[in-house]
Amino acid sequence: MSQLKNVSLLITGGTGSFGHTVLKHFLSSDIREIRIFSRDEKKQDDMRHELQRDYPEHASKVKFYIGDVRNPQSVHDAMPGVDFVFHAAALKQVPSCEFFPMEAVHTNVEGTNNVLHAAMEAGVKRVVCLSTDKAAYPINAMGTSKAMMEHVVRANARVAAERGKTVICCTRYGNVMCSRGSVIPLFIDQIKAGNPITITNPDMTRFLMNLDEAVDLVQFAFEHANPGDLFIQKSDASTIGVLARAVQKLFGDTGTRIIGTRHGEKLYETLMTKEEKLRSEDMGHYYRVSADNRDLNYDKYFINGQVQTESEEAYTSHNAKLLNVEQTVEKILSTEYVQKVLKENIC
Repeated sequence: MSQLKNVSLLITGGTGSFGHTVLKHFLSSDIREIRIFSRDEKKQDDMRHELQRDYPEHASKVKFYIGDVRNPQSVHDAMPGVDFVFHAAALKQVPSCEFFPMEAVHTNVEGTNNVLHAAMEAGVKRVVCLSTDKAAYPINAMGTSKAMMEHVVRANARVAAERGKTVICCTRYGNVMCSRGSVIPLFIDQIKAGNPITITNPDMTRFLMNLDEAVDLVQFAFEHANPGDLFIQKSDASTIGVLARAVQKLFGDTGTRIIGTRHGEKLYETLMTKEEKLRSEDMGHYYRVSADNRDLNYDKYFINGQVQTESEEAYTSHNAKLLNVEQTVEKILSTEYVQKVLKENIC
């Protein structure tokens, strides 16, 4: 990535699965500095030792900043001298956000606003914010907070564009396999313990993406964004039942137990709504959804009108390409986590 030569990159929530994968992609590049911003000092210390052990020649590029996106001052303190920001800090667990919705608001909505304002004031060139399919037609607190986050992104992108400095955009993707809190590691742990896999609903569908694809999507957005753009990857999907059978095919069949849906879960996820699809651009492997840049002068709307407001169909995990068991096995084998666990089992 030529744009990253001799620049400084800040990753909020940088000790998470996404931050680790970004480091793997960019650590040996010509990037000058990568700043890891997070509130967990233990994870930062673990990452620091890991870098010193595995990448001693590049470890000095990585700087660690303790802080919380909820705290505007800590974000401002980490921002001077930064060229680009990947904003990944978030509360992501659906059930916990259902019980503590204001915590989701403080981190996902207010925290994003803090990051964007700090970036604009520091003269950051580009900010890519990470969102989720649960933000499209949200029915739970996590998805609703992420939907509001996307609105905050677009509003700040408009202001930043008027000032002519910072380009702010967003990415939205489905389930990232084997990321923290995802279902595949849970299935593997249940099998290793000799217990049946617990399935919420075998007919439930979910998009499947590995961490490398998540980073590729952010990189694509970084390279192609206009202010306020939303980027979506065309993704494979599978039913939860097929996903469970694929994991069992690799690690052993201990049976399954249906436990019913958790708080706030959907039968299927939507990556692009009907309204967004109408103004989307097919860019090959990705969709670009341009920002709605109409202003608040609704006299123009009442005079000119707008005939079509949505397409016939949203882009969902029900109408995406559904993988069979063999294809799902191949997909989950693309994750480092599954490769590592299989290697450990062999050893």
